Amino acid sequence: MRRRRYEVTAGIAAALLIVLAARGSAAVEGSSVTATTCAVAAGRDASHNTLTCNFGLTPEQLREATKAAVEGATGPLMDRIEAISRRLGITSSAAQALLRIVGEQPDVPDERLAEVLTKVAADYVRLKAQVAGLNPDNPTAKALVASAQAEIEAGHLDRGRELLRQATQAQLAAAEMARQLRDQAQAAADAQMLGAARSMAAEGDVAQTERRYLEAAELYGQAAAYAPPGRLDEHSALIERQAGALYSQGEERGDNDALRKSADLYRNVLAERPRERVPLDWAMTQNDLGTALHRLGERESGTAQLEQAVAAYTAALQERTRERVPLAWAQTQMNLGTALQRLGERESGTAQLEQAVAAFTAALQEFTRERVPLAWATTQNNLGTALHRLGERESGTGRLEQAVAAFTAALQERTRERVPLDWAMTQNNLGTALQRLGARESGTAQLEQAVAAFTAALQEFTRERVPLAWATTQNNLGAALRVLGERESGTGCLEQAVAAYTAALEEFTRARVPLAWAMTQNNLGVALRVLGERESGTGRLEQAVAAFTAALQERTRERVPLDWAMTQVNLGTALLRLGERESGTGRLEQAVAVFDASLSVIAAVWPPEWVADVRARRAKAQAEIRRRQKK
Repeated sequence: MRRRRYEVTAGIAAALLIVLAARGSAAVEGSSVTATTCAVAAGRDASHNTLTCNFGLTPEQLREATKAAVEGATGPLMDRIEAISRRLGITSSAAQALLRIVGEQPDVPDERLAEVLTKVAADYVRLKAQVAGLNPDNPTAKALVASAQAEIEAGHLDRGRELLRQATQAQLAAAEMARQLRDQAQAAADAQMLGAARSMAAEGDVAQTERRYLEAAELYGQAAAYAPPGRLDEHSALIERQAGALYSQGEERGDNDALRKSADLYRNVLAERPRERVPLDWAMTQNDLGTALHRLGERESGTAQLEQAVAAYTAALQERTRERVPLAWAQTQMNLGTALQRLGERESGTAQLEQAVAAFTAALQEFTRERVPLAWATTQNNLGTALHRLGERESGTGRLEQAVAAFTAALQERTRERVPLDWAMTQNNLGTALQRLGARESGTAQLEQAVAAFTAALQEFTRERVPLAWATTQNNLGAALRVLGERESGTGCLEQAVAAYTAALEEFTRARVPLAWAMTQNNLGVALRVLGERESGTGRLEQAVAAFTAALQERTRERVPLDWAMTQVNLGTALLRLGERESGTGRLEQAVAVFDASLSVIAAVWPPEWVADVRARRAKAQAEIRRRQKK
């Protein structure tokens, strides 16, 4: 009987595109604002500008500029700062302010500095446009807003914010006076309140630009409260901006409570913007609601949030049709696919994964390589991930081969030079699909290609830059090397597998990621056991027992029963091998007890042939115990 190996590998680090719908006064399709090569668009979609400029500087030079801006020592680097200001079409003092904001952001790698600076600049340009559009009726407020506009233009954001706050207070004071003359001047009061709402929202834009998302959300909420009762659309738009700020807080800072509040606010907007009155706005809000629920569902156990996300995306597609708004339709199809994939990963069967494949395939009808090459590549990557998951659950190799083709296609646009981390991510994903293929096929060609893909990914997934992604790829590399080692004579590949798993455990610590630590301990144990079976003595087998025993500290029956049972089977097998080489029956009796414990869980859920294999190992241990007891 062919012996089976029981192990798990780290999940695919798929880039799942989730995009909040652009907001503003224009329609979704056909009215985007364009920008020159290194300028930043200033319309409704400025905050969604995907163009990144390198400003003619290397990442190291840009890092020096941000550090100097934070430290207030920009004198020696003014030539660089002047170059950046000319590229962006802003003042040099504003450029210094934006560099300081970027420099104060935590954990931004050098190669992403230009991207983050471009995004901050886009928010800054949008901020200027918002402030320039303010036109208070109150003379005092008008003067304060004009002064704020000048300060913001000069890059003095704190002073500009303070002046906007004063403008708000001036208009609130004027509004109070107007209320006293309500019968004669209701319209004037409403105008003042609307002006106050817009001023406070502009202050929120300052906080948003500075990545102070909770402050921005509070300011947008206060602005919405100031909107007059007759200006429902304005109120809805401000609530939507508040929801967007909370989503950013939840997405970037890991704040699940902010995500829940964001979802609740999007539901409030849906109540104010019914489908019958504004169908496309209603659909955009459904898409954004789905995105908040999706992100929350990824972080929580169960499937309720993900199911609600699927429902929201499906609702959005009732109005976001391919004929009406093709790119928005493709975007929502992409989002739907990612939510369905997450659902499918948590459920038995393949129905949800099949639907995810269908959604990604639909998105590719509009997300073409010629039209939007990087969106096309991201969709190909996500399609490959869903196909891989399907292939893991099905017999044969058809789905896995399709996954390899999708990842390979994605790498045509996701090049190392263009998007190094995305390139590495897709190389890792390609490696996992090739490894699965290689495990099911004879020979070693697919496994050797998997090792090459993981090795390539590690050129960008370095421990210093992305420690957890590095550890994931090391774990996956170890899995491919272990299967190669099983098929080759000697122990070279198996030794390399042990080294890869051991490296992964440097970042996959029990304190930091307990279940990933336990998974890698389990995988390390499998490689050590196979090495021990090929070597004389018991040293490697004892190390395998220690690794499996460590894994069971986190892989408990209450927490992850199937993973617990898998590791119990692996532990029992290692104890059996040890018992066969040692005198006495102690190890063999431990093996029987471990197999009995695992069978209490796997008997009803594992394939019958797998269960039979475990029973055979248990019977072998019992037979050896009886034989030795008769002596």
